[in-house]
Amino acid sequence: MTAANNYERVQHAGLREKIMSAEQAAEFIQNGMNVGISGFTGAGYPKAVPTALAKRMEEAHARGEEFGIGMLTGASTADECDGVLARAQGIKFRTPFQSDPTLRKQINAGATNYIDVHLSHLEQQVRYGFFGEMDVALIEVTGILPDGRLIPSLGIGTNNQWLKSAKKVIVEVNSRQNILLEGMHDIHPDIGVPPNRKPIPITAPNDRIGSPYLECDPDKIVAVVLTDLPDRNSKFADPDDNSKRIAAQIIDFFSHEVKMGRMPKNLLPLQSGVGNVANAVLAGLQDGPFENLTGYTEVLQDGMLDLILSGKMLSASATALSFSPDALDRFNANIETLRSKIILRPQEVTNHPEVSRRLGVIAMNAMIECDIYGNVNSTHIMGTNMMNGIGGSGDFARNAFLSFFVTPSVAKDGAISCIVPMVSHHDHTEHDVMVLVTEQGLADLRGKSPRQRAKLIIENCAHPDYRPMLKEYYERAEKAGGLHTPHVLNEALSWHQRFVETGDMRIK
Repeated sequence: MTAANNYERVQHAGLREKIMSAEQAAEFIQNGMNVGISGFTGAGYPKAVPTALAKRMEEAHARGEEFGIGMLTGASTADECDGVLARAQGIKFRTPFQSDPTLRKQINAGATNYIDVHLSHLEQQVRYGFFGEMDVALIEVTGILPDGRLIPSLGIGTNNQWLKSAKKVIVEVNSRQNILLEGMHDIHPDIGVPPNRKPIPITAPNDRIGSPYLECDPDKIVAVVLTDLPDRNSKFADPDDNSKRIAAQIIDFFSHEVKMGRMPKNLLPLQSGVGNVANAVLAGLQDGPFENLTGYTEVLQDGMLDLILSGKMLSASATALSFSPDALDRFNANIETLRSKIILRPQEVTNHPEVSRRLGVIAMNAMIECDIYGNVNSTHIMGTNMMNGIGGSGDFARNAFLSFFVTPSVAKDGAISCIVPMVSHHDHTEHDVMVLVTEQGLADLRGKSPRQRAKLIIENCAHPDYRPMLKEYYERAEKAGGLHTPHVLNEALSWHQRFVETGDMRIK
C-alpha cells in the first residue's frame, strides 16, 4: 500500500486536515486518563499510537514523573498495544480481558488493578460511568467515508460504545486491512436503557439489523493516524492427540443428540471459545456428518473460517476475526464470497444473553479446572493468579442450549489434575455447566444430582493417575456426613496447596 493510497482511505475533507503522526496523536493522552482502546482477541487493535504513548511514559518515568492510564478494551489486544504499555509500566487499571504476559505479571504482582468483567456487561457499565469518565477513545478502522462514517476493521468489540462515551477520539486508519471489509459489519444502533429496552431483533444467526458503519461526530475526532501494519496473531498449533480425542467425543455426542431428536440435523448455532482445542473441534466437524452449520460466536478463528470455505457452514456471526497469518491469506483471497457469509457485530450484541437464549446456541469453552461437582474455574491458576479473564464464556454458558467445558485431564506433565475435589476459584457454577470433556471421556451432567455428577466426572473425565485419589476423597466425604454435596472441607483445597508447596498435586 503506497502512501498515496493510504491517504485515500481518509475521504472526509475535514478529517484529512487532522492527519498527524502517532507521536503527535499520543500527546492527547495524559497521565490519569481513562482510554478506551479498540481490539478483540488480537484483531483490530491500534498499532502506532500505543507505541508512541509508551515511549512518552518511559520518558516521564525517567524524569521521576508519574504517567499511567486506565485502559478499557473489547478483549485482548497484542504486543504493540497491551505489551508496549505494560512494559512501560503505564497501565494503572485494565478491563475486561487480557492475554499479555508482561501485563499478567503486573496484575498478579498487584501493580495493575485488573477488573474481570463479563464481556456482554462492559458497555452498559461504561455507559453508566462505573469506571469513571472515558477521556479518549483510540480506535482502528479500515477507512473513513466522505460523510465521516467509519469502516470498521477485523474487530468491532466495544468500538461503537467507545466512540459515544469518549470526550475525544483518535482514529488509526490501517491500510493493511482489506478495503472489501466494507459491508461485512452490522452495527445495531442502540439497545436502549432499562427499564425500557427493546428486543434485539435477531431471530436467525445471519440476520442483519443495523448499519455497516461506525459513526462519530467529526468534531470529536482530534487526530487521524495512518498505518499499514498487520494484526499479530500466531499460527495455531496442529491439533494434538488429546485435542482430537476431545473433538471426537463432542462430535459423537452431537450425533447422539440429533438421533434423540433434541437438535436438528444441522445442529444449532455454534459458539466456540479461543484456542487449539476449540479449533480441533471445528476441524473435526469438517469430516463429520453435519451439513449447513451456522455459527454465532464472539471470535471467528481458523476452524470456523475453513468450515465456511468448505461449504460445511452457511454463515457465521462474530465480533472479531482472529486469524492466523495463513488463515488471513485464505480470508482475503475469498473475501468477495465471505462478505455475504460473515457478519461482524458489537460484542454487546454477539454476547447478549437474549440472543444466545433465543437461538439456542451450543457453547464450547475451555477451562483451567473443574471440580467433581461440575463447578468450573476458567481464570485463575491455583486460585490466586489471574490467567486471562472470563471473557465471554459466562455470557454464552449460562444462556446456551448446551454448554460444554473442555480441557486436557492433566497439566504440567501430569503434576496438575484438571479435575479436583473443589475448584480454587469459581467462574461458572455447576448450574451453568452441562457437559464436561477431557481426552479421557465425556460427562453429560444434565439431570444429575451433585452425587451423581461426582461419580460420573471422576469415572469419565479424570486422568487414571488421579482417579483413585478422587474416588477416595469422595468416599471419605460421603462417610463424613456430607449430605447434598459431600466435602471434607479441611482437605478440599489441599491438592492446590500441595502443588504450591511441592510442585505436584500427587502424594509421593
